[in-house]
Amino acid sequence: MSAISHEFDLSQATMLPPAETGPRETPDVATLANQWEAVHEAAAAVGHLAQLGREVVGDEVVGLPLRAAEKGGWHYEMVARGVDDLAAIMQPGLRALLSLTAQGQDTTAAALTLWHEFHTSRSAILSLI
Repeated sequence: MSAISHEFDLSQATMLPPAETGPRETPDVATLANQWEAVHEAAAAVGHLAQLGREVVGDEVVGLPLRAAEKGGWHYEMVARGVDDLAAIMQPGLRALLSLTAQGQDTTAAALTLWHEFHTSRSAILSLI
């Protein structure tokens, strides 16, 4: 029996060791908290463009950076990466919405889609801790 070789064949791949091996730096709570707040400010702008009111954010959401730092290790790293990924979604999305708004186009449907994507992603990040 011969294996089919194609671009997704991982049989010859080198596996990296788990992220838990090696020294870790102290989690940077301030940077994570600033990024988390910035992502929520972007979400507030998207909510406005989607013609929604400003969201009331609970303690679970606000306290995520501190809880992630207290947990440390891979939990903190995954939260930090998740926040980076969420920012990578929100930033160009909000830019596009603002550009369309400046051209006088209705962005309600697109903003609502980005709003839902934000909430889905945020829920996934919150579930890590």
